[in-house]
Amino acid sequence: MLKLPPQPDSCELCRRPVARLTRHHLIPRRLHSKRRFLKLFSREDMITRTLWVCRPCHNAIHRTCSEYELGLTFNSREKLLELEELRVFVEWLRDKPEGFVPKGHRRSQN
Repeated sequence: MLKLPPQPDSCELCRRPVARLTRHHLIPRRLHSKRRFLKLFSREDMITRTLWVCRPCHNAIHRTCSEYELGLTFNSREKLLELEELRVFVEWLRDKPEGFVPKGHRRSQN
């Protein structure tokens, strides 16, 4: 049985304390069955390589580049922060209070 990293008390990107974190798969699940990824990573590595992030950071990660680019190139915290657009966003978000949702990124109220 694979053991996933436990959920921390703060976002692993912006480091803000957040009650509800989401798990970002550094190698997107959609790619786990692709031949190229099966050659590059073990099944265990693909499943357990994750980051616990707040919703604004998670959305920013997926806005920054494609799932294929995320899995192939930006598959660690350090590599994600090499993306200037993401790094600038994370630095800006870092000082915002828990529960803060950036304008234009709020969920629609249906």
